[in-house]
Amino acid sequence: MPRSNHPRGRRRGPDDAGEDDSLDRMRAGWRRTEERRDGLWTVQPVTASRATKSYVCPGCNLEIAPKTPHLVAWRADGLMGEAADLAGRRHWHSHCWRIR
Repeated sequence: MPRSNHPRGRRRGPDDAGEDDSLDRMRAGWRRTEERRDGLWTVQPVTASRATKSYVCPGCNLEIAPKTPHLVAWRADGLMGEAADLAGRRHWHSHCWRIR
């Protein structure tokens, strides 16, 4: 059988660059916006496999240990500017965020 120099499968082009990004976002959890009594918040779930550091939950002041699924929340209404809002993000226990 003669050798084929034609590539098998689909070639990646410049328009395909976003596919890996969307897959990473899907693995990390779905980012959403929630309205609370103090404004709009962006909430991003963190899976146990992506939780590599320990944090202190602002809701209960207890440690969120590594490998513990939790949430990251930051203001979405832009009152202080986008950079300040992102710098002010906090890691919460899922339960603490729900009862907040």
